Amino acid sequence: MKAAVWHGTKDVRIEQVDVREVQPGEVKVKVEWAGICGSDLHAYHHGMGVQVGGPHPLTGEQAPLTLGHEFAGTIAELGEGVSQYQVGDRVAIEPLIYCGECKYCREGHYNLCEKFGFIGLNANGGFAEYVVVKKHMLHKLPDQVTLEEGALIEPTAVAFQAVRSSKIKVGDNVAVFGAGPIGLLTILCAKAAGAAQIIAVDISPERLEKAKEVGATAVINAAEADTVKEIMALTGDGVAISYEAAGAQPTFTNAVMALKKGGECMVIAAFAKPAQLDMTSLLVKEINVTASLAYRHVFPEVISLVEQGALDVKKVITKKIKLDQIVEDGLELLVQDKSQAKILVQIQS
Repeated sequence: MKAAVWHGTKDVRIEQVDVREVQPGEVKVKVEWAGICGSDLHAYHHGMGVQVGGPHPLTGEQAPLTLGHEFAGTIAELGEGVSQYQVGDRVAIEPLIYCGECKYCREGHYNLCEKFGFIGLNANGGFAEYVVVKKHMLHKLPDQVTLEEGALIEPTAVAFQAVRSSKIKVGDNVAVFGAGPIGLLTILCAKAAGAAQIIAVDISPERLEKAKEVGATAVINAAEADTVKEIMALTGDGVAISYEAAGAQPTFTNAVMALKKGGECMVIAAFAKPAQLDMTSLLVKEINVTASLAYRHVFPEVISLVEQGALDVKKVITKKIKLDQIVEDGLELLVQDKSQAKILVQIQS
């Protein structure tokens, strides 16, 4: 089968690879659509996150590995012991790898597993014509949810988990720092949660336009304006919640400074290097800074909200490409063209 295989930094190749045999409790999925994530960009451009230096303790796999963890498709083969699905079922994949035995897994916090990983980074992933996954990773899609939308369930779950884990209340004013795919999906989720004002902050005019399209009530270009001053002018005393979806020191600093007293900064983005924090700013306002890692137990709710139209995830799609184009029109383009949000890859010819 054809797959996009990571061999090293700036070295992703479209190759013919074998699909492994389906074991008991596993399912082979014919992948239809897959999204390019920020972690895929980090893997391609910086070599970050991919399993190297030895096999993953749960999957036994290591690079070279097929990338891709945001994907949906149809079931092609069922392993022994899989009875709740049928060949042909349309499914989205929840790609988290976890042991199910450690303290955090036993508490239901499997996203904090001591052996945590991702399909597509610590095992072969979804930028391939077929992928074999554990049956618990499958979530059946209703007829009203397309496979393109199915490929967006995973990143939407990241945003949904962050918004649900925050202290947001109906009528709150919030700010989203970073209008990339996760930031845009966070705007959608905050809107669904009942936020009154949703202020989007970015340095890309194109992304800010997209933010307005998905539901931001105001936008601030941080390259042209004093972000904190603008937010104070819009809200009077600051926002109740700021969502940090950029992963950079300036946005983190502004996300904290833009909060009203008793506010909360929810960190969603991964930071490439340690961030600094002025503890006095937290102290005098009694501010909370917290974080959300991936998701747990939310895929069914996200799928239901997409089905109902409460989360119109199609709005974040800016481009669709073929698997053969994934490097130049995907992994390279996303860092060059800031008008792009979510690029979907059509896997089947």
